[in-house]
Amino acid sequence: MSTVSATPQAAGTTVSTRRLHMVQRVQRQGALVVLVLLCAVASFQFDSFASGPNVRSIGLQASFLAVIALGMTFVIFTGGIDLSVGSVFALGGVLAAWASQYGTVAAVLVPLAVCGAIGLVQGLVIARGRLAPFIVTLAGLLFARGLLLFISDEGSTVYKVPADSGFRELAQGSLLGVGYPIWMVVILYGIGALVLHRTSYGPTVLAIGGQEDAADLMGLPVVSTKVVTYVASSLLAGFAGVLIASYTSSGVPIIGVGTELQAISAVVLGGTLLAGGAGTVFGTLVGVLLLQVIANVINQVGSLNSNWQDMVSGAILLAVVVLQRYLAGTARR
Repeated sequence: MSTVSATPQAAGTTVSTRRLHMVQRVQRQGALVVLVLLCAVASFQFDSFASGPNVRSIGLQASFLAVIALGMTFVIFTGGIDLSVGSVFALGGVLAAWASQYGTVAAVLVPLAVCGAIGLVQGLVIARGRLAPFIVTLAGLLFARGLLLFISDEGSTVYKVPADSGFRELAQGSLLGVGYPIWMVVILYGIGALVLHRTSYGPTVLAIGGQEDAADLMGLPVVSTKVVTYVASSLLAGFAGVLIASYTSSGVPIIGVGTELQAISAVVLGGTLLAGGAGTVFGTLVGVLLLQVIANVINQVGSLNSNWQDMVSGAILLAVVVLQRYLAGTARR
């Protein structure tokens, strides 16, 4: 009788496969591990951190960025970038507050129509004109901010939502003790996950980010997919503006500065490759929560100002990007 043993090549292949799976797991779940550890430490260190009001506050404050970051996630999936979302977010808030005098429906539809049009133009120029997303969306940032200043008389006019307007309930109301914006984030991210994993659009977006020329040769609808992606990003940024206008009962022209960088940070922290082609929707939500928890912990300390939030977030982001580069190289090997 003879025995059969695994060849060295087979054993090496098994080890390589396990290592690849471990690399992918670290890349996708690393932010979640950091978030859980940070919450555990903060709960022991600060009595009020794990309290119901503080947890609800973290969720509510994170919800506006989470809506914007969801659109940014799909843009980065394609290997693109959208620098206009911060200005579109602010523009959506001002338009919503201005239109609220004509009713709740107008307060929602007017900003979505204008912001969606900005995304459509950007998507068409990027997809059909084959121009760099960085340049096109930078122009979109300037256009949206200029339109915002024009509407608000150079920022001197702040539109107020009427006191008797039902529009206020959109973001100020709650269900089961949880604010409506948080429920909306849950619904939107559920839809985003379904779109990514249960429709042809999801694999197409990832294929474009992985290798756009190859996706085009495969007959995938590259142009229409990219247009839809940028329209969705602007619509979500505009909707976040609608929510912030409802929550604050006003349209503040100065908000949104740097929001696009926060959204990009959240997406990258969540494990999505900045080069595109890989990532998860859930990871982005974890990245948003991680940024908000960092801000909350710094506020709990009391002796640290808001500048520490940017410093800590920047340091973590740099570490994640370096780690992603290392893990990507390990996976290729």
